Amino acid sequence: MPSEIKEIAAVGLIPKEAPLAVQKRKNPITIGLPKERSSEERRVLLTPEAVGLLSNNGLQVIIETGAGKASKFTDQDYSDAGAKVVYSSKEALEAQLVLKVDAPDLEEIEQMSLGACLISALQISRQNKEFIEALNAKKITAIAFEYLEDKVGGMPVVRAMSEIAGSTVMLIAAEYLSSVNDGKGLILGGVTGVPPTQVVIIGAGTVAEYAARTALGLGANIKVFDNHIYKLRRLKQLLGQQIYTSTIDNLTLTQALSEADVVIGALRAEKGRNKIVVSEEMVANMMHGSIIIDVGIDQGGCFETSKMTTHEDPTYQIHDVTHYCVPNIASRVSRTASYSLSNIFTPIVLQMADLGGPEEMIFNYRWFLRGVYTYRGSLTNAYLAKRFDLTHKELQLLLAARY
Repeated sequence: MPSEIKEIAAVGLIPKEAPLAVQKRKNPITIGLPKERSSEERRVLLTPEAVGLLSNNGLQVIIETGAGKASKFTDQDYSDAGAKVVYSSKEALEAQLVLKVDAPDLEEIEQMSLGACLISALQISRQNKEFIEALNAKKITAIAFEYLEDKVGGMPVVRAMSEIAGSTVMLIAAEYLSSVNDGKGLILGGVTGVPPTQVVIIGAGTVAEYAARTALGLGANIKVFDNHIYKLRRLKQLLGQQIYTSTIDNLTLTQALSEADVVIGALRAEKGRNKIVVSEEMVANMMHGSIIIDVGIDQGGCFETSKMTTHEDPTYQIHDVTHYCVPNIASRVSRTASYSLSNIFTPIVLQMADLGGPEEMIFNYRWFLRGVYTYRGSLTNAYLAKRFDLTHKELQLLLAARY
């Protein structure tokens, strides 16, 4: 036996690991961040830090100048992170993957590339026939992020924005209770020897949870109403203390409203419009100078007296009660909201790039499919599987047939 073989036999044969061959993408995905056209929208879906991470992973980010200005992100911040700053929305909209907060208008859709992917708040219930036809004509894969689910069935974007809205509504209430804004002249909470502010929260979801945390932290008394006992029980457990909770009935709710300084409408309908639970007569019985903040106004609101307002003109008076009914409350704190949205979409974009594009993401992950509204221009409803009771395999075959 040769000496070399004897040496090998003495120590044993240890095979050396070989690295797995990795297929390199010839054409990395380009990501476009156009500037939001609506004066009401101040958020941006990717922060400079997120852009830096995407750039380090070989993705090209094209951002329109001023896109992050409302969130206090400068063009220099994005440029230093590796983004290409352009001076027309058309250049950003021509990217393979377009990230927007607000739904695009018809002009923006026309400027997008054929077969591109759009991730945005599509707000399908508010759109008209021309909007859908424009997406179809461009064969755009449109993903409504308000319907996007995660792997465990949660809705990350809705959850994140609800957390922000819930924390912010009490700060808004504090503003309009103050004498500076011609309010009741009350501090939100309480001080020694002075009765605490009375807050009524209608709904026991995420918005209610964070509104309750903020109100309790300031020292206010809260009452929470919801028709789902399990939600009320869950809220008490999350807050870690005993609070007043009740199902929604006219007698109890009317009494609570008549004593309230602040009323938060935090109901969110699972489908369609919210139900009206507070009539105009109940509003008329409230104390003069009280505040109503209807967080669910984008779904119709839960107050009969609610009507949508804007950040530029946020309030109006009915029966000497101040109504604040701005739909996108999270845009008031646009920098915080932008970081929150960026934390959600950066991993999704990286995963999408690893798989090779949005279509591969759709076919590989059922949880991602829930946000898809149009696929290759075909009217593929985000809830096809639920509406027609299709299995995941049947739905994949249906989508595949629509190439």
